[in-house]
Amino acid sequence: MFSSEAELEARLTAPSDGLVADLARGSGDLVILGAGGKMGPTLSVLARKGLDAAGREGDQVFAVSRYSDPDARERLEASGVRTIAFDLLGDDDLAGLPDAPNVIFMVGAKFGAATNGSWAWEVNAALPDRVARRYRDSAISAMSTGNVYPFVSAASGGADESVAPAPLGEYAMSCLGRERVFEFGAVTRGTPVSIVRLNYAVDLRYGVLADIGSAVLAGDPVSVATGNVNVVWQGYANEVVLRSLGHASNEVFTLNLTGPETLSVEKIARRFAAVLGRELELVDEPAPTALLNDAARSFELFGYPDVSANTLIEWQAEWLRQGLPTSGKPTKWAVRDGRF
Repeated sequence: MFSSEAELEARLTAPSDGLVADLARGSGDLVILGAGGKMGPTLSVLARKGLDAAGREGDQVFAVSRYSDPDARERLEASGVRTIAFDLLGDDDLAGLPDAPNVIFMVGAKFGAATNGSWAWEVNAALPDRVARRYRDSAISAMSTGNVYPFVSAASGGADESVAPAPLGEYAMSCLGRERVFEFGAVTRGTPVSIVRLNYAVDLRYGVLADIGSAVLAGDPVSVATGNVNVVWQGYANEVVLRSLGHASNEVFTLNLTGPETLSVEKIARRFAAVLGRELELVDEPAPTALLNDAARSFELFGYPDVSANTLIEWQAEWLRQGLPTSGKPTKWAVRDGRF
C-alpha cells in the first residue's frame, strides 16, 4: 500500500534484475520522445536508475517534451534525467534533438481524435515519419495501442500478435498508420524497430481501475456494456518498453503489452464497492466482445508482471479511500465505437 505519490513513484521506478541485466548488455544514450505524458516521467526515471545499476552512469537519458508543467521537469532533472523542451509538432527540423543509438517514441493523440481527425493523423502518423527519418540509424521502440485489434470474446483469451489489425475510428486507424510508417523506415532504411501495443497501464493516479473505483466511490452507476478488460502495472509496462529495444529489428518486432488476467468489470466494481463501503449500481447488458489482448509473448520474454491484478485492485481501492491524487483524465476504456 502507498501513502503518498512519492512512495508510488519510488515503486514504479525501481528497476528489476532483468531490466538491469538487459541494460548492461547495451550502450549509448537514450532519447525518450513525448516524455511528459502519463508514462513518460516514470519511464525516464526508471531508465536512469536502471542504467546506473547496470554500470552505465555515463550514458544519458534525454527526456523530450514541451514541459507545460515546470515542476515535472524539475523532478526529472533532480533524478538525473536530462530534459529537453521541444515542440515536436511545431518544429519540422528535428536536427536539434540529440543523437542517440536508442529512441523511445511515446507521442500520441487520442482524445479529440473523433472530431479532429487531421490532428490525430498528424501526431500519430505524420510525426513518426519525421522521427523515423531523423533517427534512421537508431533502434526505435514505438508505443502503440491494442485498439488496432478487433474486439474479441473473453473466451478467446484475447488477440495475439498474429491477429490482423482491424482498427475502428480515427484514433485506432491513425495509430496503425504510426506502426506502418515506422515499418516503412525499417524496411527501406534498415532501422531496427519494435512496436509495443499497450492496454491498459495502471498507475493508481489514472487508468481503468481508477476510473471504475472513482465511479463507485462517487456513487455513480457503472456500465458493464464492456464486460471484460485487461490491465497491467505501469512499472512492468515501462520495463517492457525499455527492454523491447533489445529486440528491435528491421523486420519489426511487434509485442502486446498487458496483464495476464481477463478481468470481469462487474467483479472489479463489486470488489471496490465492498472495500469502499458503497452501494453499487450496475447498468447496461454486457456485450459479447471487448478489446482484449494476449500478451503471452511478453511473458515468455520478460516474465510475468510482478504485481497481480488482485493486488492492483487492492492498491487502487486504498489509494481512493485515502483521497490520494488522481489525474482526472479518464481513459474511456469502455468506448465501443472507436470515437475518442
